[in-house]
Amino acid sequence: MALLDSILAVIKSVRIQDILDVIIIALMIFALLTWFKTRASRFVLIGITLLGGVYLVARFFQLYLTTIVLQGFFAILLFVLVVIFQEDLRGFFERLALLGNIGKKFPSLSGLKSTAEIIAQTAANLAKKRIGALIVLQGIDPLERHINGGTSLDGIVSEPLLESLFDPHSIGHDGAVIINGDRITMFGCHLPLAINTSKYGNIGLRHTAALGLAERSDAICIVVSEEKGTISLAYLENLTVVQNAAVLHETLEQFYIRNTPGKKSHPALNWLKENTREKIIALGMACLLWIAFGYQREIVRRDFIIPVEYKNVPQNWQIDEPQVTETKVILQGPEQAFRLLDERSLKLSLDLSAVIDKKREFTFTKDMVNAPSSLTIADIVPAKIHVYASKSIPWTFPVHINTQNSLSENLSLQKISVTPSKIRVLIGSQAKPEQIKIETEPIDLQKIFFTTTLDTKIVLPAGVSFPDGQSSVASVLIKVKNKASSP
Repeated sequence: MALLDSILAVIKSVRIQDILDVIIIALMIFALLTWFKTRASRFVLIGITLLGGVYLVARFFQLYLTTIVLQGFFAILLFVLVVIFQEDLRGFFERLALLGNIGKKFPSLSGLKSTAEIIAQTAANLAKKRIGALIVLQGIDPLERHINGGTSLDGIVSEPLLESLFDPHSIGHDGAVIINGDRITMFGCHLPLAINTSKYGNIGLRHTAALGLAERSDAICIVVSEEKGTISLAYLENLTVVQNAAVLHETLEQFYIRNTPGKKSHPALNWLKENTREKIIALGMACLLWIAFGYQREIVRRDFIIPVEYKNVPQNWQIDEPQVTETKVILQGPEQAFRLLDERSLKLSLDLSAVIDKKREFTFTKDMVNAPSSLTIADIVPAKIHVYASKSIPWTFPVHINTQNSLSENLSLQKISVTPSKIRVLIGSQAKPEQIKIETEPIDLQKIFFTTTLDTKIVLPAGVSFPDGQSSVASVLIKVKNKASSP
């Protein structure tokens, strides 16, 4: 009964954001499963997945030592994975990039079946004549980064064209022919060599190259041996001998069918029918990950000191001291939401567009704080503040030059002036103009060695502000003379 109550509590706490979270992770896991299921490195992935399961169990049962050790292991493993799966990850991301080709026009399936028959018959004829050949049928994966050299060719697949390309007197007969759909795109290409060929015994260079490309892509490679007169197929890291042209024709037809989008039903329906087991596993793993890391088990409260921003101050009004610049906000929500929170982005915005009195009370409301939707505002301290405002009065003051230290002993000051010499500013109605002094930023005369002009900021005392659009920079001219050159 307690277990049922816990399950119902989990279901009731599920939000739309959580459903989207699970769907996105499930799609990512599904993409990885479908990609790695035909790869030799999938066994490494399975081992890592089992360790991940052990980590989740240890976390659930609060096995402290096991959890800490596995956390450290996975932190190091992240870098190791990049090396182990370097080739697989590159191919996986290339697959993602090809999603932009959805909707691309493909040759008709009947035309591709005819192409498969031509290729099979040509391979059989070359085998009878003991003429070596290497034909690559491109799948979904791009092949550009695996191929070196070669000559571009955009021609329809035909028996005479293929036989001419592999003629022993042809320049590129030792290389591979690349076929994409029903067109020959390149010939005379050099393919990457397979690393581990020990299980196949002593195989030739063409077989090694075909197997090397099959290890790195989903292309199917047809190899005709000039020594034995046999036909072999390299596909998905496997090299097999084909008995006759009929078997080769059927295999190539199935290859084209798998790589050609179906037209009878909607693509979404086709996607739902394929790889059902992988979809179920991906959804299950995503749900387990959400329960382990995303499930909001308990609500916590935290205090934050955030700045108060005064906005929309009416023209010719200014905020007087004392001025509240910070306030405390108490946020509550799940621990996961606090991990994603950027404390520096929090602020309370107070709209002062309605300020007309010298003293006015404002009540802080929750909508004034830009807290994320995953967190709620429990309280704001203080809940109310008084804002002291006064109408600004334009006033003109002279600009005083603030200097520090003295010139070096061999220099004498001839002249020092500032432009502008007077500025117009806004002061509060309660301010006393005779007590206000406008100065520049300090200028260190000890660093002056010749006549120069400096741009420096004008510093305003509290309660004084610049009118809109007025520059706060002044130009100070310091004219000096060397005492040794004096008459």
